[in-house]
This record gives sequence, structure tokens and C-alpha cells, in this order.
Amino acid sequence: MNRMAGGWGSGFLGVIIFSGSLPATRIAVGDFPPLFLTSARALIAACLGAALLAALRPVRPARGDLGSLAVVALGVVAGFPLLTALALQHITSAHSLVFIGLLPLSTAVFGVLRGAERPKPVFWLFSGLGAATIAGFAFFNSGGGALAGDLLMVAAILLCGLGYAEGATLSRRLGGWQVISWALLLALPMMAAVALMTKPESWAGIGGPAWLGLAYVSIFSMLIGFVFWYRGLALGGIAGVGQLQLLQPFFGLALAGLVLGEPVAWTMIAAAGLVVLCVVGAKRFA
Repeated sequence: MNRMAGGWGSGFLGVIIFSGSLPATRIAVGDFPPLFLTSARALIAACLGAALLAALRPVRPARGDLGSLAVVALGVVAGFPLLTALALQHITSAHSLVFIGLLPLSTAVFGVLRGAERPKPVFWLFSGLGAATIAGFAFFNSGGGALAGDLLMVAAILLCGLGYAEGATLSRRLGGWQVISWALLLALPMMAAVALMTKPESWAGIGGPAWLGLAYVSIFSMLIGFVFWYRGLALGGIAGVGQLQLLQPFFGLALAGLVLGEPVAWTMIAAAGLVVLCVVGAKRFA
């Protein structure tokens, strides 16, 4: 029971941290090229991860783990950040929530394929209902989008679900912060090269909000969030804890209401309540 509760608690903290990722990316991509933003955030996070590995000296991954670490790097270090940065040049942050609502399903499916998990059939009912609620709410409250942005988000969700499931499976043996740190280190040479090739010609035109956005996605979205998220998936189960991502869009909207003073509609409260019930049901049958 303590192991399960710890997994869901860690996963919940991870979701809260990830809730700011897309808004921060949206702000940063206004001044930074998408390729540079993707590589720079990975480069900064890799340096921090390398410092952790050097200081704490955990057990090194086995040679057979390199393939799985490469999948993690492809999915969450390079794939999802780059594809979402490209997508957010075509669609609004609100419209992207349509696809974030599908991420728990993607994670659950790859948890079955890669993590050998077998949720009960009722789990898929709650998972599908939660995803449909998020998608419907986001669709009717978004500003619309473009086909290119939609296709990029679909690809991003698939790669991210794969990276989540693969990393969670490895975390059961290596530990959450170790997995993301090793994956970042594996991707470091390529990310450093891309950052050098795509850096802005001038830094003078880059505003403070863009720098803050880069700092957030580098430190929190790319490293700290994964420390909690992978631990949560490893302890509580990939399919079950993955459903906590259904709450992610509402955290972002609530933050906008509290910090920015934006109105919070009753439909958001109603949808959030239904999603909470879906998460509880998914937890029960995962």
C-alpha cells in the first residue's frame, strides 16, 4: 500500500510540474527557433543530470539497457519537445490540450506493449472516458488549429507515450532520476551539435519571457519533473499512474485563473470533476 501511494504521490507531483511545459514552450518558441529550443533544453538538463551522476555515482546501466535509454531519449528528450515546439507555431497552447488528453491512453498502451502490464477491461473504459472528456473540453474551448500542427501533436503524443513507458520500465531497476539523467547524457553529443548549428544569429532580440520559458522547460520539464514522474510510474504502474495526466490541462487553466486572473468557467469545474472520477476509477482497475 505504501509503495502504491508513493507512486501515485510522485506521479501527481510530476504532472503538476509538467503542467507548465506547453505554455512555457509556447512563450519560448516566440523568440527561439524550435530546433534550438529543443536542443538547448536538453543540453542544459544533460549538464545538470551529469552533475548528479558524478556526485551520487549510481550503478551504471548495463550494455543491454542502451537500446531502452535510446528510446527514452528519442521519445522525451528529442521527439516530444521538438514536435510540440513545431506544432505550437501552427496551433494555440489551448488547442494542444486536445492531444495532451490522449497522452494517458498512449502511455497505457505502451505500458501494455513494453511494460508487460495487464489492466482490467474496465480500466480502458475509464481511461477512454477521461480522454474523451479532456479532448471535448479542450476542443470546444480552444482557438482552433491547423492540420500541420495537429499531425505534429499526434506524432508527439505517440513518441511521448513510448518514452514514458520505456523509461518507467527501466526505472524499476535503475531509479527514476538515473534513467532520465542517463538518457540526457546519451543524447548530449547530438543535442550540443544541433544547438551550435541552430543558435540565434543575435541574442539581443530575445526577451525575458523567452529566457524564463527556456529555463522552465530545461530544469523542470526536462529533468525535475521526470524524477517524480518515472518514480511514480515505476512504483504505481504505468497504465494506472499515467491517467494522472488527464488532470494536467486543468492545472494549467487553474494556474491561469489564479496567477493571471483569467476567468474559470463552470464547464471547467464540471469537466475537472468528471476527470477526477475517471482517474479514481482507472486507479481502482489498473
